[in-house]
Amino acid sequence: MARRFKLPITINRGGDVSLQEQIRRELLQCIVTGALPPGTRVPSSRQLSEELALSRNTVAAAYQKLVLDGHLEARDRSGYYVAVGGVRTISEGVGESLTWGAERSSSPLRGLAAFPQLPAMISPDWHRYPYPFVDGSFDQSLFPIGEWREATRRALAVADVSEWAFDQGEADDPMLVEEIRSKVLPLRGITARPDEVLVTTGAQHGLHVMVELLVRRETIVGLENPCNPELRQLIERRGASVRTFAVDEEGLIPDKDRLVGCDLLFLSPVCQRPVGATLSQQRRELILTLAAENDITIIEDDYQWEVVRNQTEPMAVLSDPKGAQVIYSATLAQPMSAASRLGVLVGPAEFVKAARQYRRMTSRSPARTTQRTFAYMLALGLYGSAMRRIEAAFRDRVAALHDALNHYLPTRVTVLPAQLGSAAWITGPDDLDAGELAKRLMERGVLIESVRPFFRGDPPRNVFRLGVTGIAADQIRHGVKEVAEVFFSITDQGKIRTKVAEGVFLDAAGIKRACAGQTLLCQTVYGEPCTIELKKDGRMVGSAGFANEDRDEGRWWIENNRWHRQWHNWAYGEERAYFVRVEGKQIQWFDDDRRMIDQAVLT
Repeated sequence: MARRFKLPITINRGGDVSLQEQIRRELLQCIVTGALPPGTRVPSSRQLSEELALSRNTVAAAYQKLVLDGHLEARDRSGYYVAVGGVRTISEGVGESLTWGAERSSSPLRGLAAFPQLPAMISPDWHRYPYPFVDGSFDQSLFPIGEWREATRRALAVADVSEWAFDQGEADDPMLVEEIRSKVLPLRGITARPDEVLVTTGAQHGLHVMVELLVRRETIVGLENPCNPELRQLIERRGASVRTFAVDEEGLIPDKDRLVGCDLLFLSPVCQRPVGATLSQQRRELILTLAAENDITIIEDDYQWEVVRNQTEPMAVLSDPKGAQVIYSATLAQPMSAASRLGVLVGPAEFVKAARQYRRMTSRSPARTTQRTFAYMLALGLYGSAMRRIEAAFRDRVAALHDALNHYLPTRVTVLPAQLGSAAWITGPDDLDAGELAKRLMERGVLIESVRPFFRGDPPRNVFRLGVTGIAADQIRHGVKEVAEVFFSITDQGKIRTKVAEGVFLDAAGIKRACAGQTLLCQTVYGEPCTIELKKDGRMVGSAGFANEDRDEGRWWIENNRWHRQWHNWAYGEERAYFVRVEGKQIQWFDDDRRMIDQAVLT
């Protein structure tokens, strides 16, 4: 008699997937994992419907679908059985591979153990966390659903289907290529012929193609450090000699002697990944000159060029190579990558021809229907309107992040003053363990990014990243507040109050003498100068930024031997009260726990 047992099937009655489809998926999972081996009789439709409290017709329909797909077989007067020779289970596949490999002295599978294991950049369920400070993963509110639907409708018109539905070899959609040439590349200052353009499945795909075609064991490759970890792994697997170049707030630091010996230089000049720094014009000129004089090919990764743009953003290096050989790669519509993972590679015609051949051998061209849909996004102006909306959202988020860091951690961390990109590169005090910080924060529902994967060699332990592509603007302040609380709990910075508890704080008269009519000079957490004028009548006037472009006004007063202040817009417009201490030309503010909150120079 066949064994009867209860299957581990879970049904979500309120889900978006139909009950019939849920049953089909759950049964297929049992078959693939080996919970239902080949030849096993499955419960009857009546039995399973009773166990799940569902209609028998619903279960029978799911069984019939599995029969049609070859996963189950129906036997007359006996019931349904798992098909023999149908789906191979995971355990079967692994067992056969290992047995086969054991019979050979040099199994190809043995090399898999040495294959580099890339560390996970973020949790796969990042979107379930209340405060996901991730970069490069985009929350669904940013996806331009209306624009994509309209472009898809146009691409599926009969006339368009007749153009893209038949096999055209390795040629990309000519409509998309023309739209990229006329509407995308000019934004980066690039002019290119159709035979100099290749459509990829994103910048990483383009970089992979370049590595495979250009990097050999004898090649000397220059890499930024930190840099794109996947790119570094691709290059190291080719056995090339790698020279790393440090990065600061002006981008890659060009060591002339070491740079001259390179054959290739991989560079993200406009928004360095992952730091976000923009290569200064002086360094750009030097690198291009050295590349032209020493036959160095520059591989340009135009990282995040679409995400946060401004009028002062420099053009791509390819727009003015000054005689150097430059090959360009970029992702198109990165916030839309869930639907259209597309990118563009631009280079000399002979290189693009070889890249097209390599793409044919490995991944083929991106789906033609996706190419045509994105072509209509460009042709109808839908791409431009969607990206303007997304750019505005990111500007708000980056501003919210800067405000929160400046409010909760003004003297505790420094933020690289990058003007582009969607993440903050943050350096804490020497005693900060960023790994421990990330672990503690995850327990509070906050995700921050480790910088370890980006470095070749030992990374700094007191550095971390906060990205804003996956978190709503109105959640950023609360998330940074959580970061600050954990930060104080694990660093010596949180113990400052014990050192000054017995210090001398000014009384009301002392505060008035120290502050009235004074000008305070300080610096924001992201490196910009800030000046505050404390008027004798109690008004405050503040200006921040290198051009004093950010201004606000407020008021200050003294109450209970504490200095009070309230801005109209800065610091969320909230009233704050502090104890005050003056040491020489420096004024310091402390909270009720006698912990120093901020400081400035008195002029």
